[in-house]
Amino acid sequence: EKQAYYRELINSQIAVNGIEKSQFAILQAFNDLRQIASAPELKSENRINSSKIDNLFEMLEDIVLNNHKVLIFANYLGSLDLISDKANQLGYEHLMMTGSTRNRQELVDKFQNDKKYSLFLMTLKVGGVGLNLTEADYVFIFDPWWNRSAENQAVDRAHRMGQKNTVFSYKMITKGTIEEKILELQTQKQDLTDMVIGGDEGGLKKLTTADLDYILG
Repeated sequence: EKQAYYRELINSQIAVNGIEKSQFAILQAFNDLRQIASAPELKSENRINSSKIDNLFEMLEDIVLNNHKVLIFANYLGSLDLISDKANQLGYEHLMMTGSTRNRQELVDKFQNDKKYSLFLMTLKVGGVGLNLTEADYVFIFDPWWNRSAENQAVDRAHRMGQKNTVFSYKMITKGTIEEKILELQTQKQDLTDMVIGGDEGGLKKLTTADLDYILG
């Protein structure tokens, strides 16, 4: 059981080095557990299929059938690849934008103006930067992030000047996993950016051993 493995690993690291010097190991454990929660295919040798992707496309079926346009944000490139593969299987025309994408405005124009593209997949970090995507009226956060303000910025890509429709946004959480624990901590502590410097790449700032026990418990 991965959670128990990481709990033991982190506790032994903290016992030897203290919580301040165990930050990298803690972040690595959190990242691995979050990927397992969202897209276990990325971390499993046994090819476990992601129920979250199945749930996403169950929700998308009626949305796409009714000619709505959808933004799908994920934190992990692997998640976007899996979603793209599933979209291809189902014949959903879609676009994808990541940090390495150079022709961003061209993709935005295609999504905004070409009715055949129903889905736009992108990373949360890219999605928070100056994009106007008012043709979308559904937004899905597939991989929740520490930083709630980054998620809000991504959702705001559809809430722009010129948006004529109500925008529906969904955050997808896998029950009984680290994702649910992070969501609960966010509501208690308002925003985990208080704990994490600079998103996932930074050092942990205010995370206590009690928080760790709660997240990994």
